[in-house]
Amino acid sequence: MLRQMLLIRRFEEKAAEAYALGKIGGFCHLYIGQEAVAVGSLAALRDDDYVISSYREHGQALVRGVPANAVMAELFGKATGCSKGKGGSMHLFDADKRFMGGHSIVGGHLPLAAGLGFAIRYRGGDQVCICFFGEAAVNIGAFHETLNMASVYKLPVIFCCENNRYGMGTAFERVAAVTDVVEHACSYDMAAELVDGMDAVAVNDATRRAVERARKRGHPTLLEVRTYRYMGHSMSDPLHGVYRTKEEVEEQRKRDPISQLAMKLKDEGVLDQAGLDAMDAEIRAEVDEAVRFADESPDPDPAELTTHVLVD
Repeated sequence: MLRQMLLIRRFEEKAAEAYALGKIGGFCHLYIGQEAVAVGSLAALRDDDYVISSYREHGQALVRGVPANAVMAELFGKATGCSKGKGGSMHLFDADKRFMGGHSIVGGHLPLAAGLGFAIRYRGGDQVCICFFGEAAVNIGAFHETLNMASVYKLPVIFCCENNRYGMGTAFERVAAVTDVVEHACSYDMAAELVDGMDAVAVNDATRRAVERARKRGHPTLLEVRTYRYMGHSMSDPLHGVYRTKEEVEEQRKRDPISQLAMKLKDEGVLDQAGLDAMDAEIRAEVDEAVRFADESPDPDPAELTTHVLVD
């Protein structure tokens, strides 16, 4: 889990550099600070389970096994990207990994998660689907409709709300009060847990409990995972945004999920500083290679413009 969190962190740092250099166009939402959520939760899943996410999905894609080369190439809009250069930062897909995409419309993918859960149930499988979304999606009607349907049909879906405190388009006071996310689950006769999203082990434990409920009884679970992003909402947002202070961000950095897990492993004698440095160097080299690969990859052929298009 430590290696995966480091991979996400170094990848996102390079993505920020590439965006500043004009290598990445469009929107780009970084996951720095939230690494424990993706890593802890996905470690509890099997390879045949399904994952669906919102637009801040680079971390989930990497942990799910989508190669760093393919993810970076997609950010660069290259033909070698996991979505063939057509999706960009917000639409990473890899059906072979059962990574069913990042989705740019806030809350728009929640009904799709219910659909995946229904398909599992209809086919008589024991897989689960985990659905990642931000706390601002709780204000979307589809959130309530989806939770209601998942509860009524007993769908094996884990709804993972990544509450990073500053949902897009909402006032701080309103979003900070989304402590009621777990209370919503009570309205739908659904299991729910409040989880420390800066602790990968705590996230993993909670997700394993949710997975067991889904596999054995087909019951859905709502996890409200309290986390914190250190970057702005997107690369178009100032580093700290106009809605929080530098001091607040620095205070939250004391709870950095990577530092916490590294310290725990050191205290337990599992890892020393030399081992951590070697791991970090290996990951930096992997990410540098991903940037080189993306930079040297070809643009999509113009003929690809009309492929993968739904027509009447």
